[in-house]
Amino acid sequence: MTAQTEAAQAPDLLYSETEEDLRAAVRSLLADRADAPSVIARTESDTPYDPELWKALATGIGAAGLLVPEELGGQGATHREAAVVLEELGRSVAPAPFLTSSVVATETLLALGAQDGPAAELLAALAEGRQVAVVAVPFAAASADSAGVPVSAVTGSLDGTLGPVADAAAADVLLVPTADGLYAVATDAPGVRVEPLVALDLTRPLATVTLDGATGTRLADAGAGRRATNRGLLAGAGLLASEQLGLAEWCLTETVRHTRERHQFNRPIGSFQALKHRMAQLWLEVVSARAAARNAADALATGSPDTPLAVAVAQAYCSKVAVHAGEECVQLHGGIGMTWEHPAHLYLKRAKADATAYGTAGRHRDTVAALMELPAP
Repeated sequence: MTAQTEAAQAPDLLYSETEEDLRAAVRSLLADRADAPSVIARTESDTPYDPELWKALATGIGAAGLLVPEELGGQGATHREAAVVLEELGRSVAPAPFLTSSVVATETLLALGAQDGPAAELLAALAEGRQVAVVAVPFAAASADSAGVPVSAVTGSLDGTLGPVADAAAADVLLVPTADGLYAVATDAPGVRVEPLVALDLTRPLATVTLDGATGTRLADAGAGRRATNRGLLAGAGLLASEQLGLAEWCLTETVRHTRERHQFNRPIGSFQALKHRMAQLWLEVVSARAAARNAADALATGSPDTPLAVAVAQAYCSKVAVHAGEECVQLHGGIGMTWEHPAHLYLKRAKADATAYGTAGRHRDTVAALMELPAP
């Protein structure tokens, strides 16, 4: 293989000017509408989602339709741009259904390849921000096979219980995989009950979905529905790494800032060698996490044959880094980090919850070993 061919196949880990412009717009919006006091207040209410924030993000910036082609009403962007949005959402732990609706559900519908009909109509509604959809599988599921098929479909009537499903309480439409195919079910339809659960991460609520004779629109047969669901979950896992990256970057930045300002024995605590070493180690981990997350986003965007490996590597690594960053943020903020009023606990909880989403780090390490034909760790 020539050097030119290798260069052509090398992943692009850098951010384009367009991506940086998108980042600036999203960060400005979140600074205005999703600062720490606002997010904490939302988590204490019965409605963690801010409809005005989602409207501004989905339609004002156009984030909801980033992955949807222009001919279907979207922005025609790629997973790289979606990854930038998720980095910023991770930095603010904003309660918004972007990952579950604009990535996982959207990618699932796109994988069906429909240019018209119910799937295309739903895609247009998601892209325009008129509706929110979630794939009704447990948040920890890494694939349709691991999620199981707890819903039975008999002549279009759906019965079963699913959960915990992330963002189901904010959804207008559920994409329900069954042994008979993939169905779209409105959450306000008769026979559909969404019951909120008490979740560790209050910024991404979970719920149990019960279907009792509910009716839905069949979007695909069992085989196509399973493949589409797997594609959606793969994209979700890959771009979740970008959310974890943004979360870890915020934790590192805030911890460095605090240790510069906090004085003990008449000197900044950040000047103590032990703390310098801890933050330097965390910085190295965050830089490596950025490379892994960007590689996964680029692989998804380019349709690389190595996408499953890139996603598995990103999740296996970024999950651990995000949790470590959250723990260091809480600990190095001392007593302040232990309070409810300081947002550090939100980041640690999100990191812990993300570490089990779309497959655990251990499961992804097993995937890496299998894809590279190595002994399982």
